[in-house]
Amino acid sequence: MKLILKLIMCILVVCACHENSLAEIKEEKDFKDIKTEIKVLSYNIHHSNPPSQPDIINLEAIAEVLKQSEADVVGLQEVDVYTERSGEQLHMARAIAEMAGFKYWYFSKSIDFQGGAYGTAILSKFPISDTITYTLPNPENAEPRSLSVATLHLKDSVKLRFGNTHLDYTNETNNLAQVKAIRNYLSQNDTPTILTGDFNMVPSTASMEFMLEEFKSTCKNKCGFTSPSDAPSKTIDYILYAGKGVRSINHQVLLEQFPSDHLPVLATILFE
Repeated sequence: MKLILKLIMCILVVCACHENSLAEIKEEKDFKDIKTEIKVLSYNIHHSNPPSQPDIINLEAIAEVLKQSEADVVGLQEVDVYTERSGEQLHMARAIAEMAGFKYWYFSKSIDFQGGAYGTAILSKFPISDTITYTLPNPENAEPRSLSVATLHLKDSVKLRFGNTHLDYTNETNNLAQVKAIRNYLSQNDTPTILTGDFNMVPSTASMEFMLEEFKSTCKNKCGFTSPSDAPSKTIDYILYAGKGVRSINHQVLLEQFPSDHLPVLATILFE
C-alpha cells in the first residue's frame, strides 16, 4: 500500500512539473511571437459616405475594408463625430473601431462641424498612450488642419510613434507650412515613427520632397494612384516612416472603389 502511495505521489509530482514546463514554454513562445512586423493602413473614408450613394452613411463598408486588410494600425481621415449629416448620436471613430476589431482608438478634431466635430482618427490593435493633437499652420486662412500623434506599445521594449494627418489642398503655401510643422513635431526624438495621411500633394511637389528629406515612403518607385477612387489619376495618400531599424517590405493600393472617394493604402513595416 505504501509503495502504491509513493508511486502515485511520484506521478503527481512528475505531472505537475510537466505542466509547469509547458506553461513556461507557452509564455516564452507567446512573448517571442509578439509582432515586430506590422501592417499599416491609411484611408480617407469620406465620412463613410460612398460617392455612388450620396445620402447613405455606410460604416459596414469601411469596417469591412479594415478587416480584410488585416491592418494592425490605421490612420483615418475625414471622420465625423456627432454631426448632423452622419448622425448626431454617432461617434464614427469609435463605431468603426468596434466593428473592425480595433481595441484602441483616438479621435483628433480638426474643426467644429454641424453640431459635432470633423477630423482624423487613429485605430490600433496595440495599446496606445501619450495621444495629442497639434493644430497645423494656416497662413492662408483656409480650413484648419491638424496632426494627431499617439505612442503605440508593440511590446515592452518596442515603442512606436504614430502620426496621422489630412493636409490642405487649396494652395501650396498652406500645404508646405503644414508639412514643415509636421516634420518639426516628429523629428524631436529618435523614436521610430510612422506617418499616415491624405497629404493632398503628388510625389513631385516641393512639400513631398521636403518630407522625404526626413522620412521614407513605403512606395519605393512609382506610387500607385489613390484618388479619385472610381478613376484613379493621382497619388495623394501616403505612409511614411523614419527611425533606425525600420523598413518597409510591402506597399499596395487596395482597389476598394465603393466605400470612399479615395483608395486605401496598405504597407507592411518591419522593426529590426
